[in-house]
Order: sequence, then C-alpha cells, then structure tokens
Amino acid sequence: MLLRTSTTLLRTLREDPADAEVPSHRLLLRAGYIRRVAPGGYAWLPLGKLVLDRVTEIVRSELAAIGDQEVHFPALLPAEPYRTSGRWAEYGDDIFTLADRRGAEHLLAPTHEEMATLLVKDLVSSYRDFPLTIFQIQTKFRDEARPRAGLLRGREFLMKDAYSFDLDDEGLRESYARHRAAYRRVFDRLGLDHTVVQAVSGAMGGSASEEFLATTPVGEDTYVGCTACDYAANTEAVTTPAPPAGDPDSHLPAEVHDTPQTPTIAALVALANDRKLAGRHDWTAADTLKNVVLTVRRPGAEAAEVLVIGLPGDREVDLKRVAAALHPAAVTVFDDWAAHPGLVRGYLGPQVLAGLGLRYLVDPRVVTGTAWLTGANEPGRHATDVVCGRDFAPDGTIEAAEVRPGDPCPACGTTGTTGAGDGGSNGGGSSGSSNGGGGGELTMRRGIEIGHIFQLGRRFTDVFALDVLGAAGKPVRPTMGCYGIGVSRAVAAIAEQHHDERGLVWPAAVAPCDVHLVVAGKGPQLDAALDLGGRLSAAGLRVLVDDRANASVGVKFTDAELIGIPRAVVVGRRLPEGYVELRERATGVHEEVTWDGLVDQLLRRVRGNGV
Repeated sequence: MLLRTSTTLLRTLREDPADAEVPSHRLLLRAGYIRRVAPGGYAWLPLGKLVLDRVTEIVRSELAAIGDQEVHFPALLPAEPYRTSGRWAEYGDDIFTLADRRGAEHLLAPTHEEMATLLVKDLVSSYRDFPLTIFQIQTKFRDEARPRAGLLRGREFLMKDAYSFDLDDEGLRESYARHRAAYRRVFDRLGLDHTVVQAVSGAMGGSASEEFLATTPVGEDTYVGCTACDYAANTEAVTTPAPPAGDPDSHLPAEVHDTPQTPTIAALVALANDRKLAGRHDWTAADTLKNVVLTVRRPGAEAAEVLVIGLPGDREVDLKRVAAALHPAAVTVFDDWAAHPGLVRGYLGPQVLAGLGLRYLVDPRVVTGTAWLTGANEPGRHATDVVCGRDFAPDGTIEAAEVRPGDPCPACGTTGTTGAGDGGSNGGGSSGSSNGGGGGELTMRRGIEIGHIFQLGRRFTDVFALDVLGAAGKPVRPTMGCYGIGVSRAVAAIAEQHHDERGLVWPAAVAPCDVHLVVAGKGPQLDAALDLGGRLSAAGLRVLVDDRANASVGVKFTDAELIGIPRAVVVGRRLPEGYVELRERATGVHEEVTWDGLVDQLLRRVRGNGV
C-alpha cells in the first residue's frame, strides 16, 4: 500500500482542540486520525481507519485461533427480548430507544447476550454441538449523559463481543480461561501495558468477572494493587476484611452527651477529646459511626426506598461502590429531610432506625461487639458506647466506604486493631486502615477498561428456556460466558500509552503505515521517494510519502513526529551522494544510511529480523 500525503484526506492541526481533555483525544484529532461529528461520535479518517482495522484484525485472529466463530447481529434490535430479560428497565436512560413507523419499540444495541442466546436456541439442539462460542465485531451504542475524552467515553463505539455456550460449569470455566489467555495475547500484541483486576458484573450478572485495564494516569477507572501479592481489583469489587466479633455485653452502657454545634465528624472528635467523653481523650474519626442517608430507586418501582448506611467516620461513602452493590437500582444522596422528621440531620444514630422501618446496612468493619460514638437522634447530642449487637442490629453489610491507599489487602493483609472486645472506656470502633499482621497493603492506580469477561452462568439461558438434548437423552440447559473488548477504545488506550511531547508513537503492530518517507528537497528527491515507496509497497509494506510541494521541511518533520509512524526516511540533500536519513520514532535515533540496500534494510527492521 502506497499513500501520498498530497492526495490523502489528512489534515493535521498546529494547536490543541479546545475540548480535548486527554492526550489520546488531543493527538488523534491533531494528527488527523479522527474528526468529531457530534458529541460522543467521531468519523475515522483514512489513517485512523487503518489503525482501527489493524487492531480489529489482531482481535479477530486471536479469537479465531481459539475456535470462536464470527457472526454479525443487527445493531437495531426489537425491544421484546430485552424486556423479557429485564434489561430494558435495568439499562434505563443508558440506552437509545426508538419506535418504528408502526409504533414497535426498538433499541440500539449496547450488547447482544439476548440475541446470541436466541440464535443458539434457534439453531442448536444437541450436546454434540458444544462447546460453542460465537463472536462479532460491531458498532455499539450507549446514551452517555456527558460524552468526553474522545474515543474513551463515546456514544458510539466499536466492540468485540463473544458468547460461549457450555453444557456444564466446568466447561464454562475452561472457556473463560481460554478467553482470558487470548485477551492477554491480544493486549500484548497491541503493545498495551495492562492489568487484570477483579470486577463486579453489573448489568451482565453472573458469578465472576474480570476487567482488563490499560494503565494510564488519565484512566477513569480506579483500581487497587497489593504491595505483597498479585491481588488487583476494581475499587467497586474490593472486599473489606472484617475484624473479629466481640462480646456486646463487655462494654459500658450507652451514654448520651450534649454536643452542640457538632454536625461534622471533625467537630465531634474535637469536642469529645476536649470534654473527655466516656473518660477518653484519644478519640479519632475512626471511633465514630457515620450514618449516611441515601435514596434508592429500583427499575419499575413506584416509590424510592430510604436507605441508611453506617460506616466509620474516617471514611466517605463511595457512591460508585454503593451503586455496584445495589445494582440495578439508581442511588442518589437523600435530600427530603422534611418528609422524614424522625431522621435528625447531623445527629443521626442507628438506635431508632428499626423503629422507623428503615433498612440499615453497615460497613464490614461494623461487627458485633464494636462500640461507637454516634448520633443520639436529638439535635446537638451524641452517644458513646453504642454497641453493635446490643444497641442496634444492622440488616446486613455493604461495601460502601471509600477504598484508600494503605488499606489491608483482602487476599494477604489483615485488619487493623479494633476495640470490639474491650470492656472499658476504650471500647471504640476500627479504622480498618492499619495493617497489623504484616501482610500487603493496597496501592491506588488508574486505568482504562479495554476488556471485560464474565461467567454469566444460566441467567440468559434460563430466561429464554434454552435447552438441548444431553448425552443421556435428557434436556440440558447450557451455561454461558461473555467476553468483550472495546476495539475503538483500545486505539485510544494505545495512544495514551504511546506518545511523547511531539506526538504519537505507534507500536509497529498497529501503526497505519510501516514507513513514512519525507521528501526534503526540490530536485530528484521526490522521484526517488516515490520509487522507494513503490518498491517497499510491492514488498508488502505500508508506506506514506509526504510529497507536498507547498509544505516546508520543518512542517513535514513536525507532522511526521505528530503522526507517529515507527520509521521515517528523509530523502534529502545527500541523496546525490547515495545517503538518506533513517529516523526511529520510538527511540529518537537518527542515522545516515546508504541508498543501496535500503529496501532490504527496511524490510529486515519492519519484520523484526535485526538491523
């Protein structure tokens, strides 16, 4: 393939676009790979489409190598299968819906589990056809409330989704492991530094899931890693190690204190130490029990639920973790205090919640026998030695608290010191932030989700009653896995990891071209560059020749670095002497090489056979 800049739809920009927030968005626009069409929607220009196609082919080849079969579903789908599965309501405003001229409702597909299940039900009837995995690479849609960051958070995106069908759970585990390994190969070939983390399943459901995150400081996903083991998890999936339970009767009776002007944890702790409440002067925020009121609205429900969450006062509620725990419900901060006079804002304690008929869920650190400084449900008053299991009984636990650096690793760490078993005035709560057992601690990192795999189980085969004849002559209900890769998002992730202050630095496997020929002269250089490009193209390489007559050499060099093709050959003033300049974009190395034998040398370098 031979492209000429003068005839290619390629327009570079000198300045950063005003709305470009992250490097990939900025550079893909500036280098002429994509063009904004609408909020969250982008046109792929010729060089961008070449990159997208190369990424797509790597994904396709690895899926085919493990026996997956490619299909292609419509993007415009009938509503009924999604109503049957319940996901029409679960997705809510996140999907695009429309009605045709006859009034029948449709959606623009965000994913295709329903369609895959119905297709297999229609075509497959015997155990002999299993295991079976189908996949597609297709445009998906999501009605993002605030599209941003270019390709990273759009309303329209290219995605690879695969669906495995197995006769039993052991087969599902094998399919899951096979796809997990294939994903590692895909992202290695794409040149992406990535981490596999434990994740929550969300709208997909199922028993297990993992995300593949491309490491980058601009990633919108926060995940944790351990300093001592290989544990990694999305923050929504982090589990909190609970301290051991204690004896509720070992604590002093609860005592109410006047604590005026203390609606915040900081003010309460300061007053408690100043007045030595319960004989203590070492109160910390971790000894207090914060009670946060939320509004929970489940899909299709007529009324919202008022939910109270209790957690140590040194922690904030992470609404993303709450939403993950309560999915598919929508969660917002409660603000209708006037309608619930039994809830005393700023001084709420758990002692009255059962009487008010409100559900009360607590952080895993709040265990039986822990004693807390918390609200007394009266304005300007708090209570000490309010004991879990004696003075209040939670309805359950929830992972709602923020995850912080230094927290103990759920896999190899241990919980911090707790006062759960103390019978004296020091019967406080647990901060959960110290690592008393010498295990690993959590570090916080950021990444871009580029892949997600799920063990779905029988959620969809149950919904659509997919049964096949088993080996014993009886019906068998298959179990499913689902495996997604954000193909267009992967392009942006590669750009995030492979750029410098001058522009993009594409890995060779995904670059739009293998060699960029820059004509730097008005004599025989243009004809020589076109001849060289023709010979390289005939040998199987992709070549871009910057043959613009009205662009200066400086502009051509700047554009070459911005565009980021791995190798540039400058055909310049030393051509009559038999020399050209070879530039390696990734290393910045410039060297003069002889014209004779240049084709063979470039072929060796591009194909990885040395200098």
